[in-house]
Amino acid sequence: MTDELAIDVRGLHKGFGGGTEGAGLNGIDLGVPRGTVCGLLGPNGAGKTTAVRILATLMRPDAGTVRVAGHDVRTQARQVRSRIGLVGQHAAVDEILDGRQNLVMFARLNHLSTRDAHRRADELLADLSLEDTGRQPVSTYSGGMRRRLDLAAGLIVAPDVLLVDEPSTGLDPSGRRDVWAALRRLVDGGTTVLLTTQYLEEADFLADRITMLAAGRVVGEGTPDELKARLGSDWIEVQAADAEDARSIAAIGQQLGEAEVGVDGLWVRIPVADRARAVLELAVRLREADVVPADITVRRPSLDEVFFELTADTGSVSGDEVAA
Repeated sequence: MTDELAIDVRGLHKGFGGGTEGAGLNGIDLGVPRGTVCGLLGPNGAGKTTAVRILATLMRPDAGTVRVAGHDVRTQARQVRSRIGLVGQHAAVDEILDGRQNLVMFARLNHLSTRDAHRRADELLADLSLEDTGRQPVSTYSGGMRRRLDLAAGLIVAPDVLLVDEPSTGLDPSGRRDVWAALRRLVDGGTTVLLTTQYLEEADFLADRITMLAAGRVVGEGTPDELKARLGSDWIEVQAADAEDARSIAAIGQQLGEAEVGVDGLWVRIPVADRARAVLELAVRLREADVVPADITVRRPSLDEVFFELTADTGSVSGDEVAA
């Protein structure tokens, strides 16, 4: 264990009697430095929600050591709970109260003064674009509005560690951006965030490091750039004007000597190790061959492609919700 880690997990096991083989957690390690964001990714049934519940002391591990904010989740559960915030997948707000009253209530439960509770509620309603509906009963809220309010309740105070399970499920793109900005401000203030998400764009944007789970095991971890680099080269994708030009472009791309060139109709994909040098070289050779492409795109492997590559052989595990 190390003081630099806000979350320190070693050899974590959790099984479910009668569950599908591979469900639960099968010996995962996870280290999250203080003041960073860790994205926990994986297909349905990979064990993401199970991990969050164990970290939040809502479920006991079968084996392994788990420390959160310096405390053991088995023997120091009360101390762990006093140092964390938790935002689950389902809204936990009171439908009878309006949005602002909900936030004031949560703030008072967190021992804020009446004045500070009202101030914090107004700040969060503005941060998550709910100020126009803050006086409306939560029973009238859409699913996306409830999700934003639930997240606001989890952000009332700045905990040492915030656990967020699927933070932007059900939100439109604008709502997701509001949530991302609110989480980033919290991290800038020193909070450590662990989030599970199905939106790979979200993990790419927010996470300092990503851990990918499949069938309860870690199949990949690193920064978003490190994970993308596991797929190898960047690509130059060239759209030819016709089939003859596509053959010429493919031949030129192969001469660059990087790797096997792929052709899909009029699109030619050229793997390259040094994209800046390769683009310049390709432009020279296309000019010499008198080939004018219809389009050229340079891109890196996406996190989606890394995800599918690392989890392709495991699929998703059906079964109990707790093994999600």
